Amino acid sequence: MELTQLTAISPIDGRYRSKTASLADYFAEYALIKYRVLVEVEYFFFLADQRFFKLTSKPRQALRTMLENFSVEDAQHIKQLEQTTNHDVKAVEYFLKEQADKAGIGHLKEWIHFGLTSQDINNTAIPLSWKHAMEHEYLPALINLQNGIYNLANQWKAVPMLARTHGQAASPTRLGKELMVFVERLHNQIELFASIPYAAKFGGATGNFNAHYIAFPKKNWVALGNQFVEETLGLQRMQFTTQIEHYDAIAAHFDALKRINNILIDLCRDIWTYISMDYFKQKTKKGEVGSSAMPHKVNPIDFENAEGNLGMANALLEHLSGKLPISRLQRDLTDSTVLRNIGVPVAHIQIAFQSLEKGLSKLILNEAAIQEDLENNWPVVAEAIQTILRRENYPNPYEALKDLTRGKQKIDKKTIHQFIQSLKISAALKKELKAITPANYTGINPNY
Repeated sequence: MELTQLTAISPIDGRYRSKTASLADYFAEYALIKYRVLVEVEYFFFLADQRFFKLTSKPRQALRTMLENFSVEDAQHIKQLEQTTNHDVKAVEYFLKEQADKAGIGHLKEWIHFGLTSQDINNTAIPLSWKHAMEHEYLPALINLQNGIYNLANQWKAVPMLARTHGQAASPTRLGKELMVFVERLHNQIELFASIPYAAKFGGATGNFNAHYIAFPKKNWVALGNQFVEETLGLQRMQFTTQIEHYDAIAAHFDALKRINNILIDLCRDIWTYISMDYFKQKTKKGEVGSSAMPHKVNPIDFENAEGNLGMANALLEHLSGKLPISRLQRDLTDSTVLRNIGVPVAHIQIAFQSLEKGLSKLILNEAAIQEDLENNWPVVAEAIQTILRRENYPNPYEALKDLTRGKQKIDKKTIHQFIQSLKISAALKKELKAITPANYTGINPNY
Protein backbone atom coordinates (compact mmCIF):
# COMPACT_ATOMS: atom_id res chain seq x y z
CA MET A 1 0.00 0.00 0.00
CA GLU A 2 1.29 3.44 -0.93
CA LEU A 3 2.16 5.88 1.84
CA THR A 4 -0.60 8.24 0.68
CA GLN A 5 -3.13 5.45 1.19
CA LEU A 6 -1.76 4.75 4.67
CA THR A 7 -2.13 8.40 5.60
CA ALA A 8 -5.54 9.01 3.98
CA ILE A 9 -8.26 10.09 6.39
CA SER A 10 -11.03 8.34 4.50
CA PRO A 11 -10.80 4.57 3.97
CA ILE A 12 -12.21 5.19 0.49
CA ASP A 13 -8.89 6.70 -0.53
CA GLY A 14 -6.92 4.54 1.89
CA ARG A 15 -7.70 0.91 2.64
CA TYR A 16 -10.25 0.61 -0.18
CA ARG A 17 -8.51 2.74 -2.82
CA SER A 18 -8.06 -0.19 -5.19
CA LYS A 19 -11.82 -0.84 -5.07
CA THR A 20 -12.87 2.77 -5.69
CA ALA A 21 -10.14 4.17 -7.97
CA SER A 22 -12.35 4.10 -11.09
CA LEU A 23 -14.73 6.61 -9.49
CA ALA A 24 -12.02 9.28 -9.46
CA ASP A 25 -12.81 9.92 -13.13
CA TYR A 26 -16.20 11.29 -12.06
CA PHE A 27 -15.90 12.58 -8.51
CA ALA A 28 -12.33 13.66 -7.80
CA GLU A 29 -11.42 17.36 -7.80
CA TYR A 30 -9.62 16.74 -11.08
CA ALA A 31 -12.81 15.26 -12.55
CA LEU A 32 -14.92 18.23 -11.44
CA ILE A 33 -12.46 20.63 -13.06
CA LYS A 34 -12.37 18.54 -16.25
CA TYR A 35 -16.17 18.48 -16.54
CA ARG A 36 -16.28 22.24 -15.99
CA VAL A 37 -13.76 22.71 -18.79
CA LEU A 38 -15.83 20.40 -20.99
CA VAL A 39 -19.02 22.42 -20.47
CA GLU A 40 -17.24 25.74 -21.04
CA VAL A 41 -15.64 24.53 -24.28
CA GLU A 42 -18.87 22.99 -25.57
CA TYR A 43 -20.72 26.23 -24.82
CA PHE A 44 -18.04 28.21 -26.67
CA PHE A 45 -18.43 25.90 -29.67
CA PHE A 46 -22.22 26.15 -29.41
CA LEU A 47 -22.11 29.96 -29.61
CA ALA A 48 -19.85 29.68 -32.65
CA ASP A 49 -22.26 27.20 -34.25
CA GLN A 50 -25.09 29.67 -33.59
CA ARG A 51 -23.05 32.29 -35.48
CA PHE A 52 -22.37 34.67 -32.65
CA PHE A 53 -18.80 34.70 -33.94
CA LYS A 54 -16.72 32.89 -36.52
CA LEU A 55 -14.50 30.02 -35.37
CA THR A 56 -12.36 28.29 -37.95
CA SER A 57 -11.52 24.61 -37.87
CA LYS A 58 -7.88 24.95 -36.74
CA PRO A 59 -8.48 26.69 -33.37
CA ARG A 60 -11.58 24.55 -32.84
CA GLN A 61 -9.48 21.43 -33.24
CA ALA A 62 -6.82 22.88 -30.94
CA LEU A 63 -9.39 23.36 -28.17
CA ARG A 64 -10.90 19.94 -28.86
CA THR A 65 -7.47 18.33 -28.57
CA MET A 66 -6.82 20.21 -25.32
CA LEU A 67 -10.10 18.91 -23.98
CA GLU A 68 -9.43 15.33 -25.02
CA ASN A 69 -5.93 15.44 -23.51
CA PHE A 70 -6.88 17.37 -20.39
CA SER A 71 -4.47 16.25 -17.69
CA VAL A 72 -3.93 16.38 -13.95
CA GLU A 73 -1.24 18.98 -14.69
CA ASP A 74 -3.85 21.14 -16.45
CA ALA A 75 -6.12 20.82 -13.44
CA GLN A 76 -3.22 21.72 -11.16
CA HIS A 77 -2.61 24.88 -13.20
CA ILE A 78 -6.27 25.81 -12.75
CA LYS A 79 -5.90 25.27 -8.99
CA GLN A 80 -2.94 27.67 -9.05
CA LEU A 81 -5.07 30.26 -10.84
CA GLU A 82 -7.73 29.72 -8.17
CA GLN A 83 -5.25 30.81 -5.51
CA THR A 84 -5.43 34.26 -7.10
CA THR A 85 -9.09 34.36 -8.08
CA ASN A 86 -10.36 32.61 -4.94
CA HIS A 87 -13.12 31.35 -7.26
CA ASP A 88 -12.94 27.90 -8.81
CA VAL A 89 -15.05 28.49 -11.91
CA LYS A 90 -13.43 31.84 -12.67
CA ALA A 91 -10.10 30.04 -12.62
CA VAL A 92 -11.43 27.68 -15.30
CA GLU A 93 -12.49 30.66 -17.38
CA TYR A 94 -9.02 32.23 -17.12
CA PHE A 95 -7.41 28.91 -18.04
CA LEU A 96 -9.51 28.70 -21.18
CA LYS A 97 -8.70 32.27 -22.12
CA GLU A 98 -5.03 31.25 -21.95
CA GLN A 99 -5.86 28.35 -24.25
CA ALA A 100 -7.62 30.74 -26.62
CA ASP A 101 -4.47 32.86 -26.79
CA LYS A 102 -2.41 29.73 -27.53
CA ALA A 103 -4.84 28.77 -30.30
CA GLY A 104 -4.53 32.21 -31.87
CA ILE A 105 -8.07 33.32 -31.10
CA GLY A 106 -7.39 35.76 -28.28
CA HIS A 107 -9.80 38.18 -29.93
CA LEU A 108 -12.61 35.69 -29.22
CA LYS A 109 -11.81 34.87 -25.62
CA GLU A 110 -14.53 37.10 -24.13
CA TRP A 111 -17.04 34.67 -25.63
CA ILE A 112 -15.78 32.12 -23.13
CA HIS A 113 -18.27 32.00 -20.23
CA PHE A 114 -20.43 34.56 -22.06
CA GLY A 115 -23.45 35.62 -20.02
CA LEU A 116 -22.99 32.79 -17.53
CA THR A 117 -22.76 32.48 -13.79
CA SER A 118 -20.66 29.79 -12.14
CA GLN A 119 -23.71 27.68 -11.39
CA ASP A 120 -24.49 27.39 -15.10
CA ILE A 121 -21.23 25.47 -15.24
CA ASN A 122 -21.50 23.60 -11.93
CA ASN A 123 -25.14 22.64 -12.44
CA THR A 124 -24.33 21.13 -15.83
CA ALA A 125 -20.87 19.72 -15.09
CA ILE A 126 -21.94 17.91 -11.92
CA PRO A 127 -25.11 16.28 -13.32
CA LEU A 128 -23.12 15.30 -16.41
CA SER A 129 -20.41 13.64 -14.32
CA TRP A 130 -23.12 12.04 -12.19
CA LYS A 131 -24.88 10.74 -15.32
CA HIS A 132 -21.65 9.26 -16.65
CA ALA A 133 -20.84 7.66 -13.30
CA MET A 134 -24.29 6.10 -13.10
CA GLU A 135 -24.22 4.85 -16.70
CA HIS A 136 -20.62 3.66 -16.82
CA GLU A 137 -20.00 2.47 -13.25
CA TYR A 138 -23.00 2.15 -10.96
CA LEU A 139 -25.72 0.65 -13.17
CA PRO A 140 -23.44 -1.89 -14.90
CA ALA A 141 -22.15 -3.02 -11.50
CA LEU A 142 -25.67 -3.26 -10.08
CA ILE A 143 -26.99 -5.20 -13.07
CA ASN A 144 -23.99 -7.52 -12.90
CA LEU A 145 -24.72 -8.14 -9.22
CA GLN A 146 -28.40 -8.72 -10.00
CA ASN A 147 -27.40 -11.24 -12.68
CA GLY A 148 -25.17 -13.02 -10.17
CA ILE A 149 -28.10 -13.37 -7.78
CA TYR A 150 -30.29 -14.59 -10.64
CA ASN A 151 -27.73 -17.23 -11.61
CA LEU A 152 -27.75 -18.59 -8.04
CA ALA A 153 -31.55 -18.51 -8.03
CA ASN A 154 -31.56 -20.54 -11.21
CA GLN A 155 -28.94 -22.95 -9.88
CA TRP A 156 -30.94 -23.57 -6.70
CA LYS A 157 -34.35 -23.35 -8.31
CA ALA A 158 -35.50 -26.80 -7.18
CA VAL A 159 -34.06 -26.81 -3.66
CA PRO A 160 -36.90 -26.99 -1.09
CA MET A 161 -36.29 -24.99 2.06
CA LEU A 162 -38.12 -24.27 5.29
CA ALA A 163 -39.47 -20.73 5.35
CA ARG A 164 -39.42 -18.68 8.52
CA THR A 165 -41.87 -15.94 9.34
CA HIS A 166 -41.38 -14.09 12.63
CA GLY A 167 -38.34 -16.35 12.99
CA GLN A 168 -40.61 -19.39 13.30
CA ALA A 169 -40.99 -22.36 10.97
CA ALA A 170 -43.50 -21.56 8.22
CA SER A 171 -44.83 -23.04 4.97
CA PRO A 172 -41.86 -24.36 2.96
CA THR A 173 -40.49 -22.49 -0.01
CA ARG A 174 -37.69 -22.95 -2.51
CA LEU A 175 -34.27 -21.41 -2.16
CA GLY A 176 -34.20 -20.19 -5.75
CA LYS A 177 -37.51 -18.40 -5.35
CA GLU A 178 -36.30 -16.61 -2.23
CA LEU A 179 -33.36 -15.25 -4.21
CA MET A 180 -35.70 -14.27 -7.04
CA VAL A 181 -37.45 -12.00 -4.55
CA PHE A 182 -34.29 -9.87 -4.54
CA VAL A 183 -33.85 -10.10 -8.30
CA GLU A 184 -37.36 -8.76 -8.82
CA ARG A 185 -36.98 -6.01 -6.23
CA LEU A 186 -33.75 -4.82 -7.83
CA HIS A 187 -35.32 -4.95 -11.30
CA ASN A 188 -38.21 -2.76 -10.18
CA GLN A 189 -35.92 -0.20 -8.60
CA ILE A 190 -33.64 -0.09 -11.63
CA GLU A 191 -36.70 0.68 -13.75
CA LEU A 192 -37.69 3.49 -11.39
CA PHE A 193 -34.14 4.84 -11.35
CA ALA A 194 -34.03 4.91 -15.15
CA SER A 195 -37.16 7.11 -15.24
CA ILE A 196 -35.54 9.93 -13.25
CA PRO A 197 -34.07 12.70 -15.43
CA TYR A 198 -30.56 14.08 -15.15
CA ALA A 199 -31.59 17.66 -14.55
CA ALA A 200 -29.52 20.76 -15.15
CA LYS A 201 -29.72 24.51 -14.63
CA PHE A 202 -28.57 26.88 -17.35
CA GLY A 203 -29.96 30.41 -17.40
CA GLY A 204 -27.59 33.04 -16.07
CA ALA A 205 -27.20 34.70 -12.69
CA THR A 206 -30.74 34.11 -11.39
CA GLY A 207 -32.15 31.84 -14.08
CA ASN A 208 -33.65 34.47 -16.37
CA PHE A 209 -30.93 34.86 -19.06
CA ASN A 210 -30.65 38.50 -17.95
CA ALA A 211 -27.17 39.10 -19.37
CA HIS A 212 -27.84 37.09 -22.51
CA TYR A 213 -31.08 38.93 -23.25
CA ILE A 214 -29.73 42.43 -22.62
CA ALA A 215 -26.89 41.77 -25.07
CA PHE A 216 -28.98 40.01 -27.75
CA PRO A 217 -32.68 40.71 -27.15
CA LYS A 218 -33.76 39.23 -30.48
CA LYS A 219 -32.36 35.79 -29.69
CA ASN A 220 -34.62 33.09 -28.23
CA TRP A 221 -32.38 32.30 -25.28
CA VAL A 222 -34.76 29.83 -23.70
CA ALA A 223 -34.74 27.73 -26.87
CA LEU A 224 -30.97 28.10 -27.20
CA GLY A 225 -30.44 27.09 -23.57
CA ASN A 226 -32.65 24.05 -24.03
CA GLN A 227 -30.84 23.09 -27.21
CA PHE A 228 -27.39 23.36 -25.64
CA VAL A 229 -28.24 21.46 -22.46
CA GLU A 230 -30.39 18.78 -24.01
CA GLU A 231 -28.77 18.19 -27.42
CA THR A 232 -25.12 18.98 -26.71
CA LEU A 233 -24.82 17.78 -23.11
CA GLY A 234 -27.61 15.18 -23.04
CA LEU A 235 -29.19 16.56 -19.86
CA GLN A 236 -32.67 17.94 -19.16
CA ARG A 237 -32.82 21.68 -18.61
CA MET A 238 -35.16 22.94 -15.89
CA GLN A 239 -37.17 25.88 -17.22
CA PHE A 240 -37.77 27.94 -14.07
CA THR A 241 -34.80 28.13 -11.71
CA THR A 242 -33.07 30.38 -9.27
CA GLN A 243 -29.29 30.69 -9.48
CA ILE A 244 -29.06 26.95 -8.88
CA GLU A 245 -30.75 23.78 -10.06
CA HIS A 246 -33.64 22.50 -7.98
CA TYR A 247 -31.75 19.30 -7.06
CA ASP A 248 -35.08 17.49 -6.85
CA ALA A 249 -34.12 15.05 -9.59
CA ILE A 250 -30.71 14.20 -8.17
CA ALA A 251 -32.36 13.90 -4.74
CA ALA A 252 -34.68 11.33 -6.31
CA HIS A 253 -31.58 9.52 -7.57
CA PHE A 254 -30.16 9.52 -4.06
CA ASP A 255 -33.41 8.15 -2.65
CA ALA A 256 -33.47 5.47 -5.35
CA LEU A 257 -29.92 4.43 -4.45
CA LYS A 258 -30.95 4.28 -0.81
CA ARG A 259 -33.89 1.97 -1.59
CA ILE A 260 -31.62 -0.29 -3.62
CA ASN A 261 -29.12 -0.30 -0.75
CA ASN A 262 -31.90 -1.31 1.65
CA ILE A 263 -32.79 -4.25 -0.60
CA LEU A 264 -29.16 -5.35 -0.58
CA ILE A 265 -28.88 -4.91 3.20
CA ASP A 266 -31.92 -7.19 3.45
CA LEU A 267 -30.13 -9.71 1.21
CA CYS A 268 -26.93 -9.50 3.27
CA ARG A 269 -28.80 -10.17 6.49
CA ASP A 270 -30.73 -13.09 5.01
CA ILE A 271 -27.61 -14.75 3.62
CA TRP A 272 -25.79 -14.06 6.90
CA THR A 273 -28.63 -15.81 8.74
CA TYR A 274 -28.65 -18.79 6.36
CA ILE A 275 -24.91 -19.15 6.96
CA SER A 276 -25.49 -19.08 10.72
CA MET A 277 -28.11 -21.82 10.23
CA ASP A 278 -25.53 -23.87 8.32
CA TYR A 279 -27.57 -23.74 5.10
CA PHE A 280 -24.42 -22.45 3.43
CA LYS A 281 -20.79 -23.24 3.94
CA GLN A 282 -18.15 -20.84 2.63
CA LYS A 283 -15.14 -21.55 0.45
CA THR A 284 -11.88 -21.08 2.28
CA LYS A 285 -8.59 -19.77 0.98
CA LYS A 286 -5.21 -21.10 2.03
CA GLY A 287 -3.51 -18.75 4.47
CA GLU A 288 -6.65 -16.89 5.53
CA VAL A 289 -7.83 -16.84 9.15
CA GLY A 290 -11.34 -16.27 10.45
CA SER A 291 -10.43 -15.29 13.98
CA SER A 292 -7.27 -14.27 15.83
CA ALA A 293 -8.25 -16.69 18.61
CA MET A 294 -10.57 -19.36 17.18
CA PRO A 295 -8.93 -21.36 14.37
CA HIS A 296 -12.14 -23.05 13.22
CA LYS A 297 -14.05 -19.92 12.24
CA VAL A 298 -15.10 -18.96 8.71
CA ASN A 299 -16.94 -15.70 9.26
CA PRO A 300 -19.43 -14.17 6.78
CA ILE A 301 -17.25 -11.05 6.60
CA ASP A 302 -18.09 -10.17 3.00
CA PHE A 303 -21.78 -9.78 3.79
CA GLU A 304 -20.94 -7.86 6.96
CA ASN A 305 -18.60 -5.54 5.05
CA ALA A 306 -21.25 -4.97 2.39
CA GLU A 307 -23.91 -4.23 4.99
CA GLY A 308 -21.66 -1.75 6.78
CA ASN A 309 -20.74 0.11 3.61
CA LEU A 310 -24.34 0.20 2.38
CA GLY A 311 -25.32 1.69 5.73
CA MET A 312 -22.60 4.34 5.44
CA ALA A 313 -23.83 5.19 1.95
CA ASN A 314 -27.42 5.48 3.15
CA ALA A 315 -26.50 7.89 5.94
CA LEU A 316 -24.85 10.19 3.39
CA LEU A 317 -27.59 9.76 0.78
CA GLU A 318 -30.19 10.68 3.38
CA HIS A 319 -28.43 13.97 4.07
CA LEU A 320 -27.82 14.70 0.39
CA SER A 321 -31.44 14.14 -0.64
CA GLY A 322 -32.76 16.08 2.34
CA LYS A 323 -30.40 19.03 2.16
CA LEU A 324 -29.79 19.83 -1.49
CA PRO A 325 -33.37 20.78 -2.51
CA ILE A 326 -33.39 23.47 0.21
CA SER A 327 -31.71 26.82 -0.50
CA ARG A 328 -32.43 30.28 0.90
CA LEU A 329 -34.18 32.58 -1.59
CA GLN A 330 -32.38 32.53 -4.96
CA ARG A 331 -29.33 30.68 -3.63
CA ASP A 332 -27.05 30.11 -0.67
CA LEU A 333 -23.67 28.39 -0.80
CA THR A 334 -24.43 25.29 1.27
CA ASP A 335 -25.01 23.20 -1.84
CA SER A 336 -21.45 23.81 -3.05
CA THR A 337 -19.60 21.92 -0.33
CA VAL A 338 -22.27 19.25 -0.10
CA LEU A 339 -22.15 18.49 -3.84
CA ARG A 340 -18.44 17.77 -3.57
CA ASN A 341 -19.35 14.70 -1.53
CA ILE A 342 -21.76 12.96 -3.90
CA GLY A 343 -19.07 10.49 -4.90
CA VAL A 344 -18.56 9.33 -1.30
CA PRO A 345 -21.75 7.25 -1.00
CA VAL A 346 -21.17 5.86 -4.50
CA ALA A 347 -17.71 4.72 -3.37
CA HIS A 348 -19.17 2.97 -0.32
CA ILE A 349 -21.73 1.32 -2.60
CA GLN A 350 -18.99 0.16 -4.96
CA ILE A 351 -17.08 -1.38 -2.06
CA ALA A 352 -20.30 -3.10 -0.95
CA PHE A 353 -21.02 -4.47 -4.43
CA GLN A 354 -17.58 -6.02 -4.63
CA SER A 355 -17.91 -7.54 -1.17
CA LEU A 356 -21.33 -8.93 -2.00
CA GLU A 357 -20.12 -10.48 -5.24
CA LYS A 358 -17.19 -12.03 -3.42
CA GLY A 359 -19.43 -13.37 -0.65
CA LEU A 360 -21.94 -14.86 -3.06
CA SER A 361 -19.15 -16.54 -5.04
CA LYS A 362 -17.94 -18.28 -1.85
CA LEU A 363 -21.28 -19.87 -0.94
CA ILE A 364 -21.45 -23.66 -0.88
CA LEU A 365 -24.94 -25.10 -0.54
CA ASN A 366 -25.31 -27.44 2.44
CA GLU A 367 -28.38 -29.28 1.20
CA ALA A 368 -28.18 -31.85 3.99
CA ALA A 369 -28.73 -29.16 6.64
CA ILE A 370 -31.66 -27.73 4.69
CA GLN A 371 -33.27 -31.17 4.35
CA GLU A 372 -32.71 -31.91 8.02
CA ASP A 373 -34.43 -28.67 8.99
CA LEU A 374 -37.40 -29.59 6.83
CA GLU A 375 -37.60 -33.07 8.34
CA ASN A 376 -37.51 -31.62 11.85
CA ASN A 377 -40.50 -29.37 11.15
CA TRP A 378 -43.41 -31.56 10.14
CA PRO A 379 -45.98 -29.20 11.73
CA VAL A 380 -45.63 -26.99 8.64
CA VAL A 381 -47.76 -29.45 6.65
CA ALA A 382 -50.69 -28.72 8.97
CA GLU A 383 -51.73 -25.85 6.71
CA ALA A 384 -51.85 -28.18 3.73
CA ILE A 385 -53.85 -30.83 5.56
CA GLN A 386 -56.45 -28.44 6.96
CA THR A 387 -56.87 -26.75 3.56
CA ILE A 388 -57.61 -30.05 1.82
CA LEU A 389 -60.02 -30.98 4.63
CA ARG A 390 -61.77 -27.64 4.09
CA ARG A 391 -62.06 -28.56 0.42
CA GLU A 392 -63.77 -31.78 1.50
CA ASN A 393 -66.08 -29.88 3.88
CA TYR A 394 -64.61 -31.69 6.88
CA PRO A 395 -65.85 -30.06 10.14
CA ASN A 396 -63.46 -27.66 11.94
CA PRO A 397 -60.21 -28.80 10.28
CA TYR A 398 -58.24 -25.72 11.30
CA GLU A 399 -59.09 -26.20 14.95
CA ALA A 400 -58.24 -29.89 14.81
CA LEU A 401 -54.77 -29.21 13.35
CA LYS A 402 -54.24 -26.35 15.76
CA ASP A 403 -54.91 -28.63 18.73
CA LEU A 404 -52.53 -31.18 17.30
CA THR A 405 -49.59 -28.95 16.41
CA ARG A 406 -49.57 -25.55 18.08
CA GLY A 407 -46.86 -25.23 20.71
CA LYS A 408 -46.24 -28.95 20.94
CA GLN A 409 -42.73 -30.21 21.73
CA LYS A 410 -42.38 -32.93 19.14
CA ILE A 411 -44.48 -33.35 16.02
CA ASP A 412 -42.90 -35.66 13.46
CA LYS A 413 -43.97 -37.61 10.42
CA LYS A 414 -45.31 -40.44 12.57
CA THR A 415 -47.49 -38.06 14.61
CA ILE A 416 -48.92 -36.43 11.50
CA HIS A 417 -49.67 -39.76 9.84
CA GLN A 418 -51.33 -41.10 12.99
CA PHE A 419 -53.54 -38.03 13.03
CA ILE A 420 -54.46 -38.53 9.36
CA GLN A 421 -55.22 -42.20 10.00
CA SER A 422 -57.58 -41.24 12.81
CA LEU A 423 -59.71 -39.01 10.58
CA LYS A 424 -63.06 -40.27 9.37
CA ILE A 425 -62.28 -39.82 5.70
CA SER A 426 -61.81 -42.09 2.68
CA ALA A 427 -58.69 -44.15 2.15
CA ALA A 428 -57.97 -42.21 -1.04
CA LEU A 429 -58.06 -38.92 0.85
CA LYS A 430 -55.80 -40.34 3.58
CA LYS A 431 -53.35 -41.39 0.89
CA GLU A 432 -53.44 -37.87 -0.61
CA LEU A 433 -52.75 -36.30 2.78
CA LYS A 434 -49.94 -38.70 3.66
CA ALA A 435 -48.19 -37.85 0.41
CA ILE A 436 -47.62 -34.31 1.67
CA THR A 437 -44.17 -33.70 3.17
CA PRO A 438 -42.29 -30.57 4.22
CA ALA A 439 -40.03 -31.06 1.20
CA ASN A 440 -42.79 -31.18 -1.42
CA TYR A 441 -45.20 -28.66 0.09
CA THR A 442 -43.54 -25.73 -1.67
CA GLY A 443 -46.28 -24.26 -3.85
CA ILE A 444 -45.67 -22.84 -7.31
CA ASN A 445 -43.81 -19.88 -8.74
CA PRO A 446 -43.65 -18.14 -12.12
CA ASN A 447 -41.08 -19.48 -14.55
CA TYR A 448 -37.69 -17.84 -14.49
